Amino acid sequence: MWQAAMWGGVSGSAVLLGALAAMVFPIQKKLIGYIMAFGTGVLIGAAAYELLGESVRSGGLMPTSVGFVAGAVTFTLFDIMISKKGAQNRKRSGHKNASSGGIVLFIGTVMDAIPESLMIGASLLKEQSVSFLLVAAIFISNFPEGLSSTSGMKNSGYSKKKIVILWGSVFLMSALASLAGYLFLDGASIEVMSGIGGFAGGAIIAMVASTMMPEAFEDSGPTTGFIAAIGLLVSLMLDQFS
Repeated sequence: MWQAAMWGGVSGSAVLLGALAAMVFPIQKKLIGYIMAFGTGVLIGAAAYELLGESVRSGGLMPTSVGFVAGAVTFTLFDIMISKKGAQNRKRSGHKNASSGGIVLFIGTVMDAIPESLMIGASLLKEQSVSFLLVAAIFISNFPEGLSSTSGMKNSGYSKKKIVILWGSVFLMSALASLAGYLFLDGASIEVMSGIGGFAGGAIIAMVASTMMPEAFEDSGPTTGFIAAIGLLVSLMLDQFS
């Protein structure tokens, strides 16, 4: 049980580490783009191999497909809502719009982190061992989010102490969400688990397409595609050895 909280915390700690890095080191925008591009490829692989592929094999195509569409629609609707509040650039290192308060950036990050952490906890129910591919993919995608969102918060006038407290709470929420996924999904039917896996996969693909990939390209340029492809290859390798 506590493994679920630990691994959820590990994935959620990336935003805090990214925030600390942004406050301590002058990190070039292009490097953030490279990290995000790599994370994009790893996340696509995690969604395809760990979430969608496993869900179809265990529970069938129908519940996985229903969950997938529901996840993509849900993320899109929430993304539209959050974007209208000013968090459309929450993953961008160059975001300097002070009118979009830091709390909105924080809410946008939580919206991304909690469903991912739920699936980390749920992954422990199947094999009693965590999906290292899923944890690695979420960690890699969360790190540049911490980097870029911290820049937006600093420009909105947030103190370093307040920024650390906010991202520290994301770390705690990720751990608790993973624990909740383990506790409340225990005993769920195969079809329900497949639907949840599909839901997470749909949300991740929608998030990658609408935020990570275009913003990685904005920062790193034409090399984005190649780096994302390497990330997908690494995801495949991790899947084979996990």
